[in-house]
Amino acid sequence: VMSTLMLQILPIWFAALLLGVPLFVSMGLAAVAFAYFGAFPLGIVPQKIAQSAYSFPLLAAPLFILMGNIMNSAGITDRIFTFATACVGFMRGGLCHANILASVIFAGMSGSAVADAGGVGTLEIKAMRDEGYSPETAAAITAASATIGPIIPPSLPMVIYGVSADVSIGGLFLAGVIPGLLMAGALMAMVVYVAKKNNLPRHPFPGFAQLWVAYKEAHLALMTPVILFGGMMAGIFTPTEAAAVATAYALVLGLFVYRSFSLDDLPELVVQTVETTGVVLALVMTAAALGWCLSISRIPQLVGPWLVDLAGSPLIYLLIVNLLLLFVGCFMEALAAMLILIPILTPAAAQFGIDPIQFGLIFVLNLMIGTITPPVGVVLFITSKIANISFEAMSRAIVPWLLPLLAVLVAITLWPPLTTWLPNLVLGR
Repeated sequence: VMSTLMLQILPIWFAALLLGVPLFVSMGLAAVAFAYFGAFPLGIVPQKIAQSAYSFPLLAAPLFILMGNIMNSAGITDRIFTFATACVGFMRGGLCHANILASVIFAGMSGSAVADAGGVGTLEIKAMRDEGYSPETAAAITAASATIGPIIPPSLPMVIYGVSADVSIGGLFLAGVIPGLLMAGALMAMVVYVAKKNNLPRHPFPGFAQLWVAYKEAHLALMTPVILFGGMMAGIFTPTEAAAVATAYALVLGLFVYRSFSLDDLPELVVQTVETTGVVLALVMTAAALGWCLSISRIPQLVGPWLVDLAGSPLIYLLIVNLLLLFVGCFMEALAAMLILIPILTPAAAQFGIDPIQFGLIFVLNLMIGTITPPVGVVLFITSKIANISFEAMSRAIVPWLLPLLAVLVAITLWPPLTTWLPNLVLGR
Protein backbone atom coordinates (compact mmCIF):
# COMPACT_ATOMS: atom_id res chain seq x y z
CA VAL A 1 0.00 0.00 0.00
CA MET A 2 2.80 2.41 0.94
CA SER A 3 4.71 1.67 -2.26
CA THR A 4 1.56 2.38 -4.32
CA LEU A 5 1.10 5.69 -2.48
CA MET A 6 4.75 6.66 -3.13
CA LEU A 7 4.45 5.72 -6.81
CA GLN A 8 1.43 8.06 -7.03
CA ILE A 9 3.30 10.93 -5.31
CA LEU A 10 6.54 10.64 -7.35
CA PRO A 11 5.04 11.61 -10.77
CA ILE A 12 3.43 14.70 -9.19
CA TRP A 13 6.78 15.55 -7.61
CA PHE A 14 8.59 15.22 -10.99
CA ALA A 15 5.90 17.42 -12.60
CA ALA A 16 6.50 20.06 -9.89
CA LEU A 17 10.23 19.93 -10.66
CA LEU A 18 9.58 20.47 -14.38
CA LEU A 19 7.33 23.44 -13.56
CA GLY A 20 10.26 25.06 -11.76
CA VAL A 21 9.29 24.50 -8.11
CA PRO A 22 12.54 24.67 -6.05
CA LEU A 23 13.83 21.15 -5.38
CA PHE A 24 13.91 21.41 -1.58
CA VAL A 25 10.31 22.72 -1.57
CA SER A 26 9.07 19.91 -3.81
CA MET A 27 10.91 17.26 -1.74
CA GLY A 28 9.50 18.66 1.49
CA LEU A 29 5.95 18.77 0.10
CA ALA A 30 6.26 15.21 -1.25
CA ALA A 31 7.32 14.03 2.24
CA VAL A 32 4.39 15.89 3.86
CA ALA A 33 1.94 14.40 1.30
CA PHE A 34 3.29 10.88 1.99
CA ALA A 35 2.94 11.34 5.77
CA TYR A 36 -0.57 12.81 5.44
CA PHE A 37 -2.03 10.22 3.05
CA GLY A 38 -0.12 7.40 4.74
CA ALA A 39 -1.76 8.31 8.08
CA PHE A 40 1.58 9.10 9.78
CA PRO A 41 1.71 11.98 12.29
CA LEU A 42 2.74 15.09 10.31
CA GLY A 43 5.27 15.98 13.00
CA ILE A 44 7.48 13.16 11.74
CA VAL A 45 8.54 15.19 8.65
CA PRO A 46 10.13 18.13 10.55
CA GLN A 47 11.57 15.55 12.95
CA LYS A 48 13.35 13.71 10.09
CA ILE A 49 14.46 17.04 8.58
CA ALA A 50 15.98 18.19 11.90
CA GLN A 51 17.52 14.76 12.58
CA SER A 52 19.52 14.86 9.33
CA ALA A 53 21.17 18.14 10.34
CA TYR A 54 22.65 16.54 13.49
CA SER A 55 25.57 15.15 11.54
CA PHE A 56 29.22 15.68 12.46
CA PRO A 57 30.51 14.81 8.93
CA LEU A 58 28.03 17.30 7.41
CA LEU A 59 29.70 20.07 9.41
CA ALA A 60 32.59 19.81 6.92
CA ALA A 61 30.38 21.30 4.16
CA PRO A 62 30.16 24.93 5.43
CA LEU A 63 33.82 24.82 6.50
CA PHE A 64 35.05 23.76 3.04
CA ILE A 65 32.81 26.41 1.44
CA LEU A 66 34.21 29.10 3.78
CA MET A 67 37.77 27.96 3.08
CA GLY A 68 37.22 28.24 -0.70
CA ASN A 69 35.80 31.76 -0.26
CA ILE A 70 38.76 32.82 1.90
CA MET A 71 41.26 31.34 -0.61
CA ASN A 72 39.69 33.35 -3.44
CA SER A 73 39.61 36.60 -1.46
CA ALA A 74 43.08 36.26 0.04
CA GLY A 75 44.85 36.29 -3.32
CA ILE A 76 46.04 32.73 -2.71
CA THR A 77 44.70 31.69 -6.12
CA ASP A 78 46.93 34.31 -7.85
CA ARG A 79 50.05 32.80 -6.31
CA ILE A 80 49.00 29.27 -7.27
CA PHE A 81 48.40 30.24 -10.91
CA THR A 82 51.73 32.11 -11.10
CA PHE A 83 53.54 29.05 -9.74
CA ALA A 84 51.70 26.69 -12.15
CA THR A 85 52.62 28.94 -15.10
CA ALA A 86 56.28 28.96 -14.04
CA CYS A 87 56.23 25.14 -13.86
CA VAL A 88 54.58 24.25 -17.20
CA GLY A 89 54.20 27.50 -19.14
CA PHE A 90 57.23 26.68 -21.33
CA MET A 91 55.36 23.77 -22.99
CA ARG A 92 53.39 24.44 -26.18
CA GLY A 93 49.97 25.63 -25.07
CA GLY A 94 51.66 26.40 -21.74
CA LEU A 95 48.81 28.39 -20.20
CA CYS A 96 46.42 25.49 -20.92
CA HIS A 97 48.74 23.18 -18.95
CA ALA A 98 49.10 25.82 -16.20
CA ASN A 99 45.32 26.08 -16.04
CA ILE A 100 45.02 22.32 -15.41
CA LEU A 101 47.91 22.22 -12.90
CA ALA A 102 46.44 25.18 -10.97
CA SER A 103 43.11 23.33 -10.81
CA VAL A 104 44.85 20.24 -9.39
CA ILE A 105 46.53 22.35 -6.67
CA PHE A 106 43.36 24.31 -5.94
CA ALA A 107 41.38 21.05 -5.84
CA GLY A 108 43.40 20.14 -2.75
CA MET A 109 41.89 23.16 -1.00
CA SER A 110 38.41 24.05 -2.19
CA GLY A 111 36.65 20.76 -2.96
CA SER A 112 34.21 22.48 -5.30
CA ALA A 113 34.05 22.77 -9.10
CA VAL A 114 32.11 26.03 -8.81
CA ALA A 115 34.73 27.55 -6.44
CA ASP A 116 37.52 26.49 -8.84
CA ALA A 117 35.77 27.90 -11.93
CA GLY A 118 34.76 31.13 -10.21
CA GLY A 119 38.01 31.65 -8.28
CA VAL A 120 41.19 30.58 -10.07
CA GLY A 121 39.15 30.40 -13.33
CA THR A 122 38.75 34.18 -13.45
CA LEU A 123 42.55 34.60 -13.44
CA GLU A 124 43.14 31.77 -15.91
CA ILE A 125 40.67 32.99 -18.53
CA LYS A 126 42.01 36.59 -18.34
CA ALA A 127 45.65 35.42 -18.64
CA MET A 128 44.84 33.15 -21.60
CA ARG A 129 42.86 35.83 -23.44
CA ASP A 130 45.67 38.37 -22.88
CA GLU A 131 48.06 35.89 -24.52
CA GLY A 132 45.90 35.50 -27.62
CA TYR A 133 43.94 32.32 -26.86
CA SER A 134 40.35 32.35 -28.09
CA PRO A 135 37.87 33.00 -25.27
CA GLU A 136 36.13 29.68 -26.15
CA THR A 137 39.35 27.67 -25.68
CA ALA A 138 40.18 29.46 -22.42
CA ALA A 139 36.68 28.95 -21.03
CA ALA A 140 36.42 25.29 -22.14
CA ILE A 141 39.74 24.25 -20.55
CA THR A 142 38.88 26.16 -17.36
CA ALA A 143 35.48 24.41 -17.14
CA ALA A 144 36.92 20.94 -17.87
CA SER A 145 39.76 21.30 -15.34
CA ALA A 146 37.33 22.64 -12.68
CA THR A 147 35.73 19.17 -12.53
CA ILE A 148 38.96 17.92 -10.89
CA GLY A 149 38.08 20.07 -7.82
CA PRO A 150 35.56 17.69 -6.23
CA ILE A 151 37.52 14.52 -7.14
CA ILE A 152 40.86 15.32 -5.47
CA PRO A 153 40.25 15.70 -1.70
CA PRO A 154 38.81 17.59 0.05
CA SER A 155 35.47 17.30 -1.73
CA LEU A 156 32.08 18.69 -0.83
CA PRO A 157 30.13 16.17 -3.02
CA MET A 158 32.05 13.29 -1.39
CA VAL A 159 31.10 14.57 2.08
CA ILE A 160 27.44 14.62 0.98
CA TYR A 161 27.77 11.16 -0.63
CA GLY A 162 29.49 9.72 2.45
CA VAL A 163 26.79 11.09 4.78
CA SER A 164 23.90 9.97 2.54
CA ALA A 165 25.23 6.50 1.65
CA ASP A 166 26.95 5.85 5.00
CA VAL A 167 30.38 5.37 3.38
CA SER A 168 33.71 6.38 4.97
CA ILE A 169 34.43 9.99 3.93
CA GLY A 170 38.15 9.45 4.59
CA GLY A 171 38.02 6.41 2.27
CA LEU A 172 36.25 8.41 -0.45
CA PHE A 173 38.81 11.23 -0.14
CA LEU A 174 41.68 8.78 -0.58
CA ALA A 175 39.92 7.10 -3.49
CA GLY A 176 39.74 10.41 -5.37
CA VAL A 177 43.51 11.02 -5.54
CA ILE A 178 44.41 8.66 -8.42
CA PRO A 179 41.31 9.42 -10.58
CA GLY A 180 41.88 13.16 -10.04
CA LEU A 181 45.49 12.93 -11.23
CA LEU A 182 44.37 10.75 -14.16
CA MET A 183 41.86 13.46 -15.14
CA ALA A 184 44.64 16.06 -15.10
CA GLY A 185 46.91 13.77 -17.15
CA ALA A 186 44.17 13.03 -19.69
CA LEU A 187 43.33 16.73 -20.11
CA MET A 188 47.04 17.58 -20.51
CA ALA A 189 47.38 14.87 -23.18
CA MET A 190 44.47 16.51 -24.99
CA VAL A 191 46.23 19.91 -24.71
CA VAL A 192 49.39 18.42 -26.27
CA TYR A 193 47.31 17.26 -29.27
CA VAL A 194 45.39 20.55 -29.63
CA ALA A 195 48.55 22.67 -29.11
CA LYS A 196 50.40 20.84 -31.88
CA LYS A 197 47.41 21.01 -34.23
CA ASN A 198 46.70 24.73 -33.66
CA ASN A 199 50.31 25.83 -32.98
CA LEU A 200 49.41 27.35 -29.62
CA PRO A 201 51.89 29.77 -27.97
CA ARG A 202 54.45 28.83 -25.36
CA HIS A 203 56.38 30.84 -22.74
CA PRO A 204 60.18 30.70 -22.61
CA PHE A 205 61.38 28.59 -19.66
CA PRO A 206 61.71 31.13 -16.80
CA GLY A 207 64.86 29.53 -15.38
CA PHE A 208 65.22 27.74 -12.07
CA ALA A 209 65.81 30.99 -10.15
CA GLN A 210 62.44 32.36 -11.29
CA LEU A 211 60.79 29.01 -10.62
CA TRP A 212 62.16 29.07 -7.07
CA VAL A 213 60.83 32.63 -6.54
CA ALA A 214 57.36 31.55 -7.78
CA TYR A 215 57.47 28.53 -5.46
CA LYS A 216 58.50 30.63 -2.44
CA GLU A 217 55.65 33.06 -3.15
CA ALA A 218 53.17 30.16 -3.26
CA HIS A 219 54.84 27.89 -0.66
CA LEU A 220 52.46 28.52 2.24
CA ALA A 221 49.40 28.24 -0.01
CA LEU A 222 50.75 24.96 -1.43
CA MET A 223 51.04 23.63 2.12
CA THR A 224 47.23 23.66 2.55
CA PRO A 225 46.61 20.30 0.81
CA VAL A 226 49.67 18.86 2.58
CA ILE A 227 48.28 19.86 6.01
CA LEU A 228 44.79 18.61 5.08
CA PHE A 229 45.85 15.32 3.62
CA GLY A 230 48.79 14.67 5.93
CA GLY A 231 46.63 15.24 9.00
CA MET A 232 43.95 12.83 7.77
CA MET A 233 46.51 10.23 6.72
CA ALA A 234 48.28 10.36 10.07
CA GLY A 235 44.94 10.05 11.85
CA ILE A 236 45.49 13.39 13.61
CA PHE A 237 42.05 14.64 12.54
CA THR A 238 38.88 13.54 10.77
CA PRO A 239 37.78 15.09 7.41
CA THR A 240 35.47 17.44 9.38
CA GLU A 241 38.27 18.55 11.70
CA ALA A 242 40.57 18.88 8.67
CA ALA A 243 38.09 21.34 7.15
CA ALA A 244 38.20 23.44 10.35
CA VAL A 245 42.02 23.36 10.48
CA ALA A 246 42.35 24.31 6.79
CA THR A 247 39.85 27.17 7.19
CA ALA A 248 41.82 28.54 10.16
CA TYR A 249 45.05 28.17 8.16
CA ALA A 250 43.57 30.05 5.17
CA LEU A 251 42.43 32.82 7.54
CA VAL A 252 45.91 33.16 9.05
CA LEU A 253 47.47 33.31 5.55
CA GLY A 254 45.03 35.96 4.30
CA LEU A 255 44.98 38.14 7.43
CA PHE A 256 48.53 37.97 8.81
CA VAL A 257 50.94 36.45 6.25
CA TYR A 258 49.85 37.83 2.85
CA ARG A 259 47.71 40.60 4.43
CA SER A 260 45.58 40.48 1.30
CA PHE A 261 42.32 41.05 3.12
CA SER A 262 41.22 42.48 6.46
CA LEU A 263 38.79 41.56 9.22
CA ASP A 264 36.32 43.99 7.60
CA ASP A 265 36.05 41.60 4.62
CA LEU A 266 35.15 38.63 6.84
CA PRO A 267 31.42 39.37 7.36
CA GLU A 268 30.85 39.37 3.58
CA LEU A 269 32.70 36.03 3.23
CA VAL A 270 30.64 34.55 6.08
CA VAL A 271 27.40 35.75 4.46
CA GLN A 272 28.45 34.19 1.10
CA THR A 273 29.22 30.94 2.94
CA VAL A 274 25.92 30.98 4.81
CA GLU A 275 24.01 31.54 1.54
CA THR A 276 25.71 28.58 -0.17
CA THR A 277 25.49 26.38 2.94
CA GLY A 278 21.81 27.24 3.32
CA VAL A 279 21.09 25.88 -0.16
CA VAL A 280 23.15 22.72 0.48
CA LEU A 281 21.56 22.06 3.89
CA ALA A 282 18.00 22.72 2.66
CA LEU A 283 18.57 20.08 -0.02
CA VAL A 284 20.25 17.56 2.31
CA MET A 285 17.61 17.93 5.03
CA THR A 286 14.51 17.69 2.82
CA ALA A 287 16.16 14.82 0.89
CA ALA A 288 16.54 12.98 4.21
CA ALA A 289 12.79 13.33 4.84
CA LEU A 290 11.99 12.10 1.33
CA GLY A 291 14.56 9.31 1.75
CA TRP A 292 12.71 8.18 4.88
CA CYS A 293 9.46 8.10 2.87
CA LEU A 294 11.15 6.04 0.14
CA SER A 295 12.53 3.53 2.66
CA ILE A 296 9.14 3.19 4.45
CA SER A 297 7.45 2.63 1.08
CA ARG A 298 10.17 0.06 0.23
CA ILE A 299 10.77 1.64 -3.21
CA PRO A 300 14.59 0.99 -3.09
CA GLN A 301 13.87 -2.63 -2.06
CA LEU A 302 11.51 -3.00 -5.04
CA VAL A 303 13.72 -1.19 -7.56
CA GLY A 304 16.94 -2.92 -6.38
CA PRO A 305 16.00 -6.50 -7.38
CA TRP A 306 14.52 -5.21 -10.65
CA LEU A 307 17.83 -3.47 -11.49
CA VAL A 308 19.77 -6.59 -10.45
CA ASP A 309 17.64 -8.76 -12.78
CA LEU A 310 17.88 -6.20 -15.60
CA ALA A 311 21.67 -5.89 -15.38
CA GLY A 312 22.59 -9.48 -14.58
CA SER A 313 26.25 -8.60 -13.85
CA PRO A 314 28.14 -5.89 -11.93
CA LEU A 315 29.72 -4.48 -15.10
CA ILE A 316 26.40 -4.13 -16.94
CA TYR A 317 24.91 -2.52 -13.81
CA LEU A 318 27.76 0.03 -13.68
CA LEU A 319 27.22 0.75 -17.39
CA ILE A 320 23.50 1.40 -16.73
CA VAL A 321 24.37 3.63 -13.74
CA ASN A 322 26.94 5.58 -15.79
CA LEU A 323 24.48 6.22 -18.63
CA LEU A 324 21.71 7.17 -16.19
CA LEU A 325 23.91 9.56 -14.19
CA LEU A 326 25.39 11.19 -17.31
CA PHE A 327 21.85 11.75 -18.61
CA VAL A 328 20.54 13.05 -15.26
CA GLY A 329 23.64 15.29 -14.90
CA CYS A 330 22.67 17.07 -18.12
CA PHE A 331 19.40 18.24 -16.57
CA MET A 332 19.81 18.31 -12.81
CA GLU A 333 22.19 19.99 -10.37
CA ALA A 334 24.77 17.47 -9.08
CA LEU A 335 23.94 17.65 -5.38
CA ALA A 336 20.21 17.29 -5.99
CA ALA A 337 20.71 14.31 -8.32
CA MET A 338 22.97 12.67 -5.74
CA LEU A 339 20.48 13.03 -2.89
CA ILE A 340 17.62 11.64 -4.97
CA LEU A 341 19.45 8.70 -6.56
CA ILE A 342 21.75 7.45 -3.77
CA PRO A 343 18.98 5.57 -1.86
CA ILE A 344 17.72 4.02 -5.11
CA LEU A 345 21.02 2.97 -6.75
CA THR A 346 23.30 1.99 -3.85
CA PRO A 347 21.32 -1.06 -2.58
CA ALA A 348 21.62 -2.79 -5.99
CA ALA A 349 25.35 -1.95 -6.10
CA ALA A 350 25.72 -3.62 -2.68
CA GLN A 351 23.85 -6.70 -3.95
CA PHE A 352 26.33 -6.98 -6.82
CA GLY A 353 29.23 -6.72 -4.36
CA ILE A 354 30.51 -3.49 -5.94
CA ASP A 355 32.92 -1.73 -3.56
CA PRO A 356 30.98 1.19 -1.99
CA ILE A 357 34.00 3.47 -2.36
CA GLN A 358 34.43 2.69 -6.06
CA PHE A 359 30.68 3.21 -6.55
CA GLY A 360 30.90 6.56 -4.71
CA LEU A 361 33.70 7.76 -6.99
CA ILE A 362 31.79 6.68 -10.12
CA PHE A 363 28.73 8.50 -8.79
CA VAL A 364 30.57 11.76 -8.06
CA LEU A 365 32.64 11.77 -11.29
CA ASN A 366 29.53 11.25 -13.44
CA LEU A 367 27.77 14.16 -11.81
CA MET A 368 30.86 16.39 -12.04
CA ILE A 369 30.94 15.73 -15.80
CA GLY A 370 27.27 16.76 -15.65
CA THR A 371 28.33 20.22 -14.39
CA ILE A 372 29.99 20.88 -17.78
CA THR A 373 27.31 19.38 -20.05
CA PRO A 374 24.47 21.50 -21.45
CA PRO A 375 21.66 22.43 -20.92
CA VAL A 376 22.03 22.83 -17.12
CA GLY A 377 25.82 22.66 -16.60
CA VAL A 378 26.37 25.15 -13.77
CA VAL A 379 30.15 25.39 -14.41
CA LEU A 380 29.45 26.16 -18.09
CA PHE A 381 27.26 29.09 -17.04
CA ILE A 382 29.99 30.45 -14.75
CA THR A 383 32.85 30.13 -17.26
CA SER A 384 30.81 31.51 -20.19
CA LYS A 385 29.94 34.52 -18.02
CA ILE A 386 33.61 35.06 -17.00
CA ALA A 387 34.80 34.69 -20.62
CA ASN A 388 31.92 36.86 -21.86
CA ILE A 389 30.81 34.37 -24.52
CA SER A 390 27.35 32.95 -25.25
CA PHE A 391 26.24 29.75 -23.54
CA GLU A 392 25.78 28.18 -27.00
CA ALA A 393 29.41 28.92 -27.96
CA MET A 394 30.55 27.55 -24.58
CA SER A 395 28.49 24.37 -25.10
CA ARG A 396 30.15 23.74 -28.49
CA ALA A 397 33.65 24.48 -27.17
CA ILE A 398 33.42 22.03 -24.27
CA VAL A 399 32.60 18.94 -26.40
CA PRO A 400 36.20 17.80 -27.21
CA TRP A 401 37.23 18.28 -23.55
CA LEU A 402 34.56 15.86 -22.37
CA LEU A 403 36.41 12.97 -24.07
CA PRO A 404 39.43 12.78 -21.67
CA LEU A 405 37.09 12.93 -18.66
CA LEU A 406 34.87 10.17 -20.06
CA ALA A 407 38.02 8.07 -20.67
CA VAL A 408 38.88 8.33 -16.95
CA LEU A 409 35.28 7.42 -16.05
CA VAL A 410 35.55 4.28 -18.19
CA ALA A 411 38.92 3.43 -16.57
CA ILE A 412 37.64 3.65 -12.96
CA THR A 413 34.52 1.67 -13.92
CA LEU A 414 36.45 -1.18 -15.55
CA TRP A 415 39.37 -1.34 -13.12
CA PRO A 416 38.35 -0.99 -9.42
CA PRO A 417 41.95 -0.75 -8.02
CA LEU A 418 42.19 2.79 -9.45
CA THR A 419 39.77 3.81 -6.70
CA THR A 420 40.23 1.12 -4.05
CA TRP A 421 44.02 0.59 -3.89
CA LEU A 422 44.90 3.75 -1.94
CA PRO A 423 42.07 3.49 0.66
CA ASN A 424 42.96 -0.21 1.14
CA LEU A 425 46.64 0.65 1.57
CA VAL A 426 46.17 3.53 4.03
CA LEU A 427 43.06 2.44 5.94
CA GLY A 428 43.80 -1.29 5.81
CA ARG A 429 40.30 -2.01 4.51
